[in-house]
Amino acid sequence: MSDPKIIAVVGATGQQGGGLARAILDDPEQRFKLRALTRNPDSAAAQALAARGAEVVAADLDDEASLTKAFEGAYGAYLVTAFWEYNSVEREQHQARAMAAAAKATGLGHVIWSTLPDTRLHLRDDRVPTLHERYKVPHFDSKAEAEAFFVEAGVPTTFLSTTFYFEAFLDFFRPVRDDDGVVALHLPMADRRLPGIASEDIGRTAFGVFAQGPSLAGETISISGENLTGEQYAAAFAKELGTEVAYRPMSVEALRASGFPGADDLSNMFFYYAEHEDAFAGARDPEAVRKLNPRLQDFATWLAARRDAFKGL
Repeated sequence: MSDPKIIAVVGATGQQGGGLARAILDDPEQRFKLRALTRNPDSAAAQALAARGAEVVAADLDDEASLTKAFEGAYGAYLVTAFWEYNSVEREQHQARAMAAAAKATGLGHVIWSTLPDTRLHLRDDRVPTLHERYKVPHFDSKAEAEAFFVEAGVPTTFLSTTFYFEAFLDFFRPVRDDDGVVALHLPMADRRLPGIASEDIGRTAFGVFAQGPSLAGETISISGENLTGEQYAAAFAKELGTEVAYRPMSVEALRASGFPGADDLSNMFFYYAEHEDAFAGARDPEAVRKLNPRLQDFATWLAARRDAFKGL
């Protein structure tokens, strides 16, 4: 029997990469061997992966030579960036170019690029401001532009188009008790559907893509665990928590006015989600995703496992 193929996972101690790392290690068939790429191999998370049999390798996304060394001998790689750590299109695309070049130099047989749609295909007027000189939703549009780097390099790449994390309900969009005493969920989505996914399921779906093989190279796979309206998210909270939870939509303008770092980017993102529901939610079919990831969680399943995190509402 041949040795399992090596999958190099960027960000193996993070959310997306961590989900894939665990899927590889948990696979009863042991079809792949995990090479966990991380900036800090001595971290507790990295050492936990090593204790389970992963090969832990230091890699710097800003350094193409370190990536080339980290990819040597691997069959495939999962590639993801951390835009919100630095909020820079230039740096994100520099890292993507470095990963594409290293993947080409080492002859990887199958790569997954974690991406998002180019919102400029739809946001063509001044209802949302242009940011970073030429982008509407920089953390989306930058990743979409970077897809070309892999195509131009001739790297067999599947483009995994992600979405809103359910985990955002734990902090950023956590239900709160309003001044009138009602527990309320506030989302800038009006009555439109917001596709969401458990971060763990991004990695699990990536595992399904690698398991199916390079026949998916060149494909864009748009994922979600469930596509719900704000009313439906609030109803799920109410059912699980046993208390009334009202949906009170906030405006995109209110989100923009909040002034936190990245507010303009996220406000434009929610405008895109809501105004172009057919383009974004319409491209995401959880049942199709479930063929790659049979363990895909809907929102109620994700929420039930985290009920204690919402105690006291």
